[in-house]
Amino acid sequence: MRRSTDRILTTHVGSLPRPGELIEIMIAQDKGETVDAASFETKLESAVGNVVKKQVELGVDIVDDGEFSKRGFAVYAHERLGGLEPTGKARPSPWADSRESRAFPEFYAPEKSAKDKKPTPSTMQMACVAPLTYKGQALLQRDLGNLRAAVDANGVEEAFVPAISCSDIAGNQVNKHYSSDDDFLYAIADAMNVEYRAIVDAGFLLQIDDPRLINYYVKNPDLSVDQCRAWAEAQVEAINHSLKGIPEDRVRYHTCYGINMGPRVHDMEMKDFIDIVLKINAGAYSFEAANQRHEHEWRLWEDIKLPEGKFIIPGVITHSAVLVEHPELVAERIMRFASVVGRENVMAGGDCGFGTQAMAEPEVHPTIVWAKFQAMAEGAAIASKKLWS
Repeated sequence: MRRSTDRILTTHVGSLPRPGELIEIMIAQDKGETVDAASFETKLESAVGNVVKKQVELGVDIVDDGEFSKRGFAVYAHERLGGLEPTGKARPSPWADSRESRAFPEFYAPEKSAKDKKPTPSTMQMACVAPLTYKGQALLQRDLGNLRAAVDANGVEEAFVPAISCSDIAGNQVNKHYSSDDDFLYAIADAMNVEYRAIVDAGFLLQIDDPRLINYYVKNPDLSVDQCRAWAEAQVEAINHSLKGIPEDRVRYHTCYGINMGPRVHDMEMKDFIDIVLKINAGAYSFEAANQRHEHEWRLWEDIKLPEGKFIIPGVITHSAVLVEHPELVAERIMRFASVVGRENVMAGGDCGFGTQAMAEPEVHPTIVWAKFQAMAEGAAIASKKLWS
């Protein structure tokens, strides 16, 4: 993995606003309508090329494909795992009975009514009814091929591919086959290891997306912090199992609080989970740090011992506000972290993705996303000048 050896490098979390023509096709697919598969593939290839070029133009150093082929950052796994079948019921909203909805019932009222909506493929609850296998090789190779062509065409030195964690997948399914939840979790880990290895074998960095690890607390209001920590410890063991055979320095790990543009007063605090996260076999750790609920947590790193040879990717721009950060503020955020972990151990990133669900686009308007990326690059340049002067 590239590191900030002579300047602060920039990256992001993964999902980016999809072009309208891709969204239209995905909406049609979600409605069960017939679409021109060849046309979709052509448009997808072009869109990936364009978004990689856009990232380079805006000063992003480590890029990805925007997750353009996926209708959702997590539910894409439904298409790639064998042994699942639809239940005919919509997945329950994770916010419907959360700590947040209990505290702000009026704000979260729409989440409670979501269960009454007719499910579509992107909202369908899936059930595991047979041994889990990985069957997504063709879709994965298409994505890897599109990204390889785009990075080569734009002279990109390094790119990453986000992939959902085994823990997050387990949280989106009903287990009707395995004798225990642990067996189910480890079966997912084994199946997803096929995807993870293929990403690294193709010459890309693997990013494990795992918002569930720290969202479990807010979404399970009857559990204590200690109970959620114990649960998270077990998830980390399974995540490390899913990474077997993959060098740590080819893995980035990302956790966050998801796309919840709400009050968020019950987010699990970093002091209660970061020691567990650092047990994950990854070379870099990405987390939220650029919003009002978590910006103060940078000071925790004064006492946190970052493992030797690893680095952090704190969010310096956020997905949870449409205000575009000032480059000077971005630079200040970067320098705070550099002051406590060392400049070479910091890479600038985002809090979360900007297009996590195709059916919810636009989560953040594309023009705002690009302005945020530009501010991040400008802020990183300001910080670099000060840190290497």
